[in-house]
Amino acid sequence: MVGTPVLFIAIPLLAAFLIPLLGMIWKESVRIVPGLVLMYLMVLAVSLMGHVAHNGPIIEIIAGWAPPIGINLVFNAFTGFLVTLIIFMGLLVWLYSYRFKSNVEYEPARKYFILLMMLVTGSTGVVLTGDIFNLFVFIEITSISAYALTAFYTGRDSAEASFKYVMMGSLASTMLLIAIMLIYSQLGTLNMADVASKIHLMDPTLKAISFILFVVALGVEAEIFPLNGWAPDAYAEAPGPVGAAFAGIVVKAMLYALIRFTYTIFDLSGAFNLLIIIGLLTLVIAEVAAIRQDKLKRMLAYSSIGQMGLVMVAFGIGTREGVFAALFIMLNHAIIKPLLFFSGSYLVYHSKKKYISDIDGMGKLAPFTSLLFALGAFAIVGLPPFAGFWSKLSFLVAAADNDMVLIIALILAVSIVEIVYYMRVVNRIFFFKRTTGLLARRPTFNAYIVMSVLGIIVLMIGFFPDTVTGYIQAAADSLFDKTQYIHSVLTASIQ
Repeated sequence: MVGTPVLFIAIPLLAAFLIPLLGMIWKESVRIVPGLVLMYLMVLAVSLMGHVAHNGPIIEIIAGWAPPIGINLVFNAFTGFLVTLIIFMGLLVWLYSYRFKSNVEYEPARKYFILLMMLVTGSTGVVLTGDIFNLFVFIEITSISAYALTAFYTGRDSAEASFKYVMMGSLASTMLLIAIMLIYSQLGTLNMADVASKIHLMDPTLKAISFILFVVALGVEAEIFPLNGWAPDAYAEAPGPVGAAFAGIVVKAMLYALIRFTYTIFDLSGAFNLLIIIGLLTLVIAEVAAIRQDKLKRMLAYSSIGQMGLVMVAFGIGTREGVFAALFIMLNHAIIKPLLFFSGSYLVYHSKKKYISDIDGMGKLAPFTSLLFALGAFAIVGLPPFAGFWSKLSFLVAAADNDMVLIIALILAVSIVEIVYYMRVVNRIFFFKRTTGLLARRPTFNAYIVMSVLGIIVLMIGFFPDTVTGYIQAAADSLFDKTQYIHSVLTASIQ
C-alpha cells in the first residue's frame, strides 16, 4: 500500500484550500495542482484495490474511536471499484478541462478547479463513509460544488438551470436529514453497519417511511424519475467537461448511496420491486424524451437519465447476476457518456443553442472528433463488438434467468428508440451537407488525449471484456455479502 483511504478525502480537500494560495505565487499552479493530486489518488486507488484483493477490506478508523461509536471509512472490492472509477474520471475531466477554452482567465479557472476538487472530495466521501450523517455531509459538499459548476458560465440560462438544481437539491437534503433523524431516534446509532445489524428492531412503519425518504432524497441526485427535472437543463447549460463529471462522477456516487441503503441497511421485501418500477419509468420516459430533442446536450442528458433507469432495473433484479450487470452498465456509462460529452462539446463548440442540426456535415470538417462521437454512440446503444454490448447482454441474461420476459421485451423496445436517435445524429454528422456557416473547433492536444483514451477503453472492453469483468464480479460479490460488511466494520479495532 502507498497510503490509506482517508487520503481520498483529505488530499483533494486540502488541495481545494491551497489552490488560491498557490495561485498567488504561480498562477498556472491552479491548473497543475489538481492534476498532480488526481494522479496520486489514482496510484493510491490501484494500490489499495490490489491490497483488498489479497487481504480483504480496509476499515479506516477516524480519530481513534472504533465503530460503532466512531467514524470509519470502508474500502472493499465494491467501494474500491467505484472510488477508482470516480478518481479516473476526475483525472480525465481535469486533463480535458486544462485548456478547454483558451479565453478562460486565471480567476474563473481558479474557481473551476477548486470546485472540481470539492466535487471529487464529496463523491469519494459518499462512497467510502460508513456513517449515514457523514454521508449527508459529503452529499452536501458534492451538491454545492455541482450547483456552482452548473452556473459556471454565469449566463441567465445557466443561472436558471443551477437554481432548479438548488431547489430540488434543498428538498432532497431536508428529506435526507429527516430519514437520518428517524433512524437515529429508533436505533440510537448512525454507523451503517450497526444500523444494518439493528434495523429489524425498528418500527416497520417508520422503517418504510425512512426508506422512502432516502429513495426520494438520493433519487434527485441519481436522476431517477420524477425527480430528475433539474438534469436536462444542468447538463445543457454547464460546460462540456462538467456534464461529463456529472455523468461519470456525481451520479455514480449518489446511485451507490441509494444501492447501499437498499442492499445493506434496509431489509424491506418490496424494495427491489420498487427499484424495478422506478427504473422502468425513468428509462422509458427519458428515452422517449431524448428522441424528441433538437439540442445535442439535452439529448445526451436524457440518454444519461435513461441509462440510470436501466441500472436501477438491473439492481432491482436482486441477484448477483443483476448486480454484476448493473455495475457493468455503470462502468460503461462512466466511460462512454463522457466520451460523448467531450466530443459533442467540440462538435457544437461555436453554436450558441447547440442544435443537432448544427453538426450537419461535421464529419468532413472534424473527422477525428466525429469518429469518436460515432464510436461512443455505437457503444452506448449496445452494438457489438463495442463495450455497451456486453453490459446489456449481461443484463438480459440476468433478467432471463429470473423469467422477466415482459421487462426484457420493454428494454429491447426502448433500445430501438435509443438506436434511432443516436443513429440519426451520426447520420447527420457524416451524410448531411453543411448548411450553416459555423466553423469547426479543433480540439486541444490534451482533449485529443482524453478522447483517445476513452475511445481505446471502449474498444478494449468491447473486444476483451475479461479485462474488467473480474473486478466487477468481485465488486458485486462484496455488495451482496451483507454479513461480511457488518462483521468487518463492527469488529474493526484501533491499530
